[in-house]
Amino acid sequence: MVSHPIPPSRHMATEAAAWATVLVRRHLVYAMVPVPTGQWLVQQVPNGPVQLLHGPASVLDLAATIQRQLRTARPDSR
Repeated sequence: MVSHPIPPSRHMATEAAAWATVLVRRHLVYAMVPVPTGQWLVQQVPNGPVQLLHGPASVLDLAATIQRQLRTARPDSR
C-alpha cells in the first residue's frame, strides 16, 4: 500500500479543525464554525460579537495566542 502525503493546505485545515474542537470543548471559545469559503466564524462568549478568521492559519494563530495567555496567567509551578 502506497501512502500519499497530505497536501500542506489540507493538513493545515485538518489541524485547524482539530484545534477548533479542542478550544470549544475546553470552553476557551464559545463557538468556531468553518464556512465553505475556508474562513471561520468565531464567537468568544455567548451573545458576543462574531469574528471572521480568514483561514486555517488564523485558527492556528488564535490557538497559539490562547495557549500563550493560559501559560502566562497560571503561576509557574516549577
